[in-house]
Amino acid sequence: MAEELFDIYDEQLRPLGTATRSQTHMNGYWHRSFHCWLTRREENLRFVRFQLRQESKDTNPGCYDITAAGHLTAGETIREAVRELEEELGLPVEFQQLIPLGQVREELSGEVNGVPFIDREVSDVFGLVCSVPLNQLRLQPEEVAGVYEADLDELIAMFEGRIAEVHVIGVELSDGPNELIPAVRTVKASQFVPRAASFYANVLRSLHGCT
Repeated sequence: MAEELFDIYDEQLRPLGTATRSQTHMNGYWHRSFHCWLTRREENLRFVRFQLRQESKDTNPGCYDITAAGHLTAGETIREAVRELEEELGLPVEFQQLIPLGQVREELSGEVNGVPFIDREVSDVFGLVCSVPLNQLRLQPEEVAGVYEADLDELIAMFEGRIAEVHVIGVELSDGPNELIPAVRTVKASQFVPRAASFYANVLRSLHGCT
């Protein structure tokens, strides 16, 4: 299978052309990505969902992360990137259903299987109000190992350092084809993709405005 191509940019986001996924992460080219956090309200409580990245991922394997996210491929627009929700979670969504939460720049680096990477992204961030039961999601096995739901305020408190961990419920892929099994986990901030805690806290606080 041919490797994905990304549009790449310099520090001022001037186009430089295209590069493969591996070249982009090896050389630290700036590129664009799509982030979407799923949230729902139940009486006076607000919940947020997040995913567990597969161990086979080339960056940050086995970490908790944004509910659905992905790079924009070469020539793709942010409107078209809404495809990530259907690909990763089995949720067909129209772009106009998303609630814009802003744009962020991230510079992450690390090493996977002895291969260093530099991930420089400009990400458009969205929220989506979604009450689809977790056990009705269709997870993309190559990308997502599980999806979990937490009390939004508890997760914010964890990233602000006011509590050490949060108990969550979720679903995880079993050995069968897209067969989901219930899961209960205790999560800590250190188990998420390594970003500034303020990144998570600020985005999660913005979900309170989603209706």
